[in-house]
Amino acid sequence: MSRTVYPFYSSDISSLARALKRQWGEESQPPGHLQILNMLARAAGFQNFQHLRAEHDRPAPAEAKATTAETRRLLRHFDAEGRLARWPKKFSEQRACLWALWAGLPRGQEWNEPAVNAAIRALEAFGDHVLIRRELVEGGWMGRTDDCRRYWLLEPAVPEAVAELVEQVCLLRAGAS
Repeated sequence: MSRTVYPFYSSDISSLARALKRQWGEESQPPGHLQILNMLARAAGFQNFQHLRAEHDRPAPAEAKATTAETRRLLRHFDAEGRLARWPKKFSEQRACLWALWAGLPRGQEWNEPAVNAAIRALEAFGDHVLIRRELVEGGWMGRTDDCRRYWLLEPAVPEAVAELVEQVCLLRAGAS
């Protein structure tokens, strides 16, 4: 299981040490893991560790609108550059992520197989562009000739349920470039 990293910063290490010493002195026995996390958070100016976590999980002010919990969950499949970092296990999540990949492909052109592979590789980071190409064709996002020599994008309407994910992934890509 991956662990979420929460950065910790204290502008004054001396006051941090004093606050920790005072809190530790109030304990009758050595504090446990969660108690130490809470002590560190309080010494840094938060109410408790949960408050520190909530502050770090809050969207950055530059983001135009807050994302829904579903979109945040789906964004975990993408890296900071908007590339698909892993293939989701759930079918519904795979479909949502494919919409975001489809939105990143160049419009108005046909590709040969090496060109479509390169375009897809630029949008994924887990190393299976063939899986994505096949899913895009079978799912109706991309068309191809019977001999698999020419590929083109189809233009289905983006479902409202995934529009926010598509928008957020596009923002990640724009920020990375």
